[in-house]
Amino acid sequence: MQEALVLAWLAPYLATAAIIALNRASWRVKSLVSITAIFASAIASAVGLLEVARGHEVRVAFQWVKTLGVNIGVLFDGLSSLMAVVVSWLSFLIAVYSHEYMRGEGGETRYWLFFTFFVGSMMLLVLSDNLLAMFIGWEGTGLASYALIGHWFTDEEERWVGDPGRRALGVPMWFEPSHSGLRALVFTRLGDVGMIFGVATLHTLLGTTLLATIAEGAWATSLLARGVLPVFLWLLFLGAIAKSAQFPFHEWLVTAMTGPTSVSALIHAATMVKAGVYFLLRFAPVLVVAHTLLSASGAPQAIPSFLEGLALLGALTAFMMATMALVSRELKLILAYSTASQLGYMFMGVAVGTLALGSVGGLVAGFAHLMSHAVFKATLFLAAGAVIHAVHSRFIDDMGGLASSMKLTALAFLLATLSLSGIPPFAGFWTKDEIIHLSAEAGLLAPTVLAVVTAGLTATYSARAFARVFSGKRHELHAHEPGLAMLAPYLTLGFLSLALGLAWPLVGHSLEALLEHTLGAVESHQLLKASPLVGATEATLVLALLGFSATLYLYAFRGWSPYVRVKGSELLYSVYSFLYDRWLINSLYYRFIVAGAKQVSSLTSRLVDTGIVDRFYHRLLPTLFARLSGIASRLVEASYDSLLHVRLVGLFKGLWSSFRKMQTGRAPHYLIYFWLGASVVLLLLAAGWFKW
Repeated sequence: MQEALVLAWLAPYLATAAIIALNRASWRVKSLVSITAIFASAIASAVGLLEVARGHEVRVAFQWVKTLGVNIGVLFDGLSSLMAVVVSWLSFLIAVYSHEYMRGEGGETRYWLFFTFFVGSMMLLVLSDNLLAMFIGWEGTGLASYALIGHWFTDEEERWVGDPGRRALGVPMWFEPSHSGLRALVFTRLGDVGMIFGVATLHTLLGTTLLATIAEGAWATSLLARGVLPVFLWLLFLGAIAKSAQFPFHEWLVTAMTGPTSVSALIHAATMVKAGVYFLLRFAPVLVVAHTLLSASGAPQAIPSFLEGLALLGALTAFMMATMALVSRELKLILAYSTASQLGYMFMGVAVGTLALGSVGGLVAGFAHLMSHAVFKATLFLAAGAVIHAVHSRFIDDMGGLASSMKLTALAFLLATLSLSGIPPFAGFWTKDEIIHLSAEAGLLAPTVLAVVTAGLTATYSARAFARVFSGKRHELHAHEPGLAMLAPYLTLGFLSLALGLAWPLVGHSLEALLEHTLGAVESHQLLKASPLVGATEATLVLALLGFSATLYLYAFRGWSPYVRVKGSELLYSVYSFLYDRWLINSLYYRFIVAGAKQVSSLTSRLVDTGIVDRFYHRLLPTLFARLSGIASRLVEASYDSLLHVRLVGLFKGLWSSFRKMQTGRAPHYLIYFWLGASVVLLLLAAGWFKW
């Protein structure tokens, strides 16, 4: 029975192969194959979660690489079973949505192939019991995301992200799907270099990549003795930082909006960007065990210092992306900024939860917000896809007044927006409040202040987006609700976001009970003793309520448009442009890193390709071989002439001269020759060399 749980990741992979074989089948057949396989994966995940809830950790392993001792299979513990359920069921709903959304868009085989492969890779990543198999799933999601983000690789302008014609520091601020897919691949691969180094280091030290062995923490003291522990930790988690779009790797996530909206929901809500958070959650108990060992070795600050840095990084990313969302004019871009911002909260949650409460505290704080965000952000993206499809524009300036013609979509969007804004009693309120509370308990001033301010900004840009899309003057007179296959998934998720919030005391307790069964989790204890900060959670609630209500009132009921006032002030417009152009970070990347790489490439081309390679292969080498060929030709011709025209002729002349001397014309000589020949023949016959 337990072996069948391998279908959690195997079923989508098998469906991927089936879709390739069904290349000539209709789009309906391919989508049904994908949806069925993902549903089977979701059922297997639910069964695995039930087993863990009964207190049974499920581990199924099949030998894969015998020489390396690597197995492949599934590990259902508290963390992986919860994550698998979130990933598979949300992927199933998004697949159902895609059945209608992608109809007639072209490239159906390619879309469903990579969509299904993506889900299989994510499930393999989540359920692996060793880092090598996890890394294979990790890279699989990266490959599939490249193809899905660049799905519309013909680069029509309506598929772009950004304002055509706008430049910042001379750098274009619009991006085509083919360019965006490549950006995602490059940014995440940069982080993966560090991750590969970390995994290889662990295998070198321990001789295995099994999570159970790594959870014992012996590697930490060994690396501390070598003086490389801090560097190792940042390199190991660099892949997670890049995958989850934390500063300075956040840029790939922004331009990933060129893909279909269903892809945006898949990548931003439940799967790829959550992979980095999951990797961090998987190592939270490991870091607690390592801290215990390091404290005994006289280095009690090694792990807490790393976690403090991680919390600050998450808070900084959350704040930066929230400021960008305040001024964005594209609906999907607002949601993309919001995603990176909320991922910052998750990183912060894992770090401060581990510092304040130990491994289980870090798991609960990080995963709770991951789960609530997955639900409300999937709702927002899927509803946004319906809106963009209805008005045929990605800009909120072209929307407005849609609540009258898309009532159910507006309701789902509002429920998710309230959760994102942290308004009680929605799920987002409980999970975000817990993170800020734990940060204050750990005494981390800078992360706490940034998180509190970001909470107010989040409520503000969320209310602005809702008001600009669904209230005010109606621009599109023919907008209407989508079909049931598109409407049902995000309407269900919208109400689920509300239900999770209403039942949060029970949900939170259940999460804690399940996460206690995570591999390596130990009894909770505080890693960092500090004076707690007072008033952080109260300030968060006040800012969220004030930001949401004031913004909704100004935009929805007063028709407020601050852009005219901003443009009239040079200072305000400079700040606006700075935020709109994403803090100029993208432009600086292109002006210095990309341009610098091009200059190095050009210099290398001139010095190496042209100066060395071309000169060697196209000048020196041909000249050398030409001369060697001439020498060889002359030697061969001379030898050939000597052999054929001198030596061979001389040989035949000598033989002919000898034969001529034998031809004397005298009978006695011929009788002697005959007698000698006959004697030789008789001797050979006598010796048995010939038989008659």
